[in-house]
Amino acid sequence: MPMLRRFVVLALLLALIFAGVNAATAQGRQFVNVYSSRHYGALEQMFAEFTQETGIEVRLSQGSAQALLTRLEQEGKQTPADVFFTIDAGTLVLAAEKGLLQSIDSEVLRANVPEELRDPENRWFGLSQRLRTIVYNPQKVDPSELSTYEALADPKWNGRLCLRPATHIYTISLVASMIAALGEQKTEEVVKGWVANKPQLIDSDTRILETIIAGGCDVGITNHYYVGRIYSQDPNASVKIFWANQADRGVHRNISGAGVTANAANRENAIKLLEWLSDAEKGQAGDVTGLPGGNFEFPVNAKAKLNEIIAGFGTPKIDPLPLAELGKNQKAAIDLLGRAGY
Repeated sequence: MPMLRRFVVLALLLALIFAGVNAATAQGRQFVNVYSSRHYGALEQMFAEFTQETGIEVRLSQGSAQALLTRLEQEGKQTPADVFFTIDAGTLVLAAEKGLLQSIDSEVLRANVPEELRDPENRWFGLSQRLRTIVYNPQKVDPSELSTYEALADPKWNGRLCLRPATHIYTISLVASMIAALGEQKTEEVVKGWVANKPQLIDSDTRILETIIAGGCDVGITNHYYVGRIYSQDPNASVKIFWANQADRGVHRNISGAGVTANAANRENAIKLLEWLSDAEKGQAGDVTGLPGGNFEFPVNAKAKLNEIIAGFGTPKIDPLPLAELGKNQKAAIDLLGRAGY
């Protein structure tokens, strides 16, 4: 009998130990690893709110889109990343084509993210919209002088332009969209025209706007939300938005978006994070806490309230080009920029 009691006690102890290990393991898996090239806006606050609501901790690793894409490829099945979050649709397309993202079946995401802002195979989803357009100093430029991206190749803008370098993804995606609309030959003529106008190449949209305000150049191309940031500090700043190409295809649109990695160890947590970020009253909130609102971007969820500043920008005509085309034309855009001497 004593031997039997000792055996029962030992069995109970072992059961408790294993139960404790399993509980600790389950508790330890309540996190999601995010590789993000988005390093601004209210990410930290949003992730903290997501954690508070769900109990899932967000572990963030940051870097450039290309560096993180390369890292995902090199890590393969050993990657700790559950979510790939980036600032460009073209990069998401490439990640999907390389097999680095997986298709997910989520009614929530399909309801929250319009079809044109997500991958046809549901491997990535747009989470905020950024419009790359013309900006100008109203003291030096009459808006009647402005029209399209292509028209900035006119010699009247010689020495008056500020643009991002050819190596930046914003420039690459804009040119990729132009290739889709105009073809390579016409686009190359336009880009050569920009180059002939001797633009200042400034690797920061913020500094482009600051240069325009200071009188260092008259016209530039930036993402709209950078103007929103300027206005949040100085509503009377000497820079204004001009929505490009309104008489034809519309202004160039890109997204900040994400997908679940092909080898995500925390797949369900990753899906929950994307669903939360696409929710009109959570990650899409129009105030300063939401992903779009906190950075003056346009939401993807039509039910989300707009930040007051970007609501004041109006409702421009947007280029309907499927975002997947940005990825397909990315290499052609890079080659074209090189040939044009940009």
